[in-house]
Amino acid sequence: MKPEVPQDLLDRAAEWSELHRWERSQLGKALRRLGLTYGEIRELIPVPKGTLSYWCQEVALSDTQIAAIKSRSHNQAGVPKDTQWRRREEIATIRAAAWDFGTNSIDDSAFVAGVVLYWGEGSKTRNDFAVANSDPAALRLFVSWTRRYLEPEARFVLAMHLHEGNDEAAAQQYWRESIGLPGAPFTRTFIKPRGTGHRKNHLVHGVCRVRARNGADKWNRVMVWIDVVRESLAA
Repeated sequence: MKPEVPQDLLDRAAEWSELHRWERSQLGKALRRLGLTYGEIRELIPVPKGTLSYWCQEVALSDTQIAAIKSRSHNQAGVPKDTQWRRREEIATIRAAAWDFGTNSIDDSAFVAGVVLYWGEGSKTRNDFAVANSDPAALRLFVSWTRRYLEPEARFVLAMHLHEGNDEAAAQQYWRESIGLPGAPFTRTFIKPRGTGHRKNHLVHGVCRVRARNGADKWNRVMVWIDVVRESLAA
């Protein structure tokens, strides 16, 4: 039987794009220590096998774990693998329900406002549910709308794009307070260096990106809602 992966590790795997390299390597090692094969780990995180092998070269598995791996490998020998079928079914169900909800909510102006905001400013990268903007009012709307229509207890991670010379600590405080997320963590700040084309009147607090944790299902729902709104406008 394949080892069960704790929820905290699954949460970290879902945030792969936001993790630093050392955090990724620590996650890979933690999954290996559970007794997962490299193939099973790569079903959870998109890491090249050679990189994963390098990270885990000093991770020692117990005799019991090694025997379990051999047993799983033997039982699956010659069986074509489709590791994503269950997830595809989940996504199909999520999208069908989202279509029904969207069509039934098209007359809700607050719902449509949030969809249009995401349509214009949100990330279209698969499973990356985030909005970046220099206007805190837009980001407050994204947060409140997400909690109203997607997940009441949604948690968020912030990131900033600043220009060289901006006060990073002051900008973090500004965004936390103005968005209404006083305890939200920040990932590494991108700082644009001075150079040709550097705007003279740059934003004091830069641009803030608000990303919802565990955003894959949210992203799939909202992509469907955008289609619903698009069709309603074309009617």
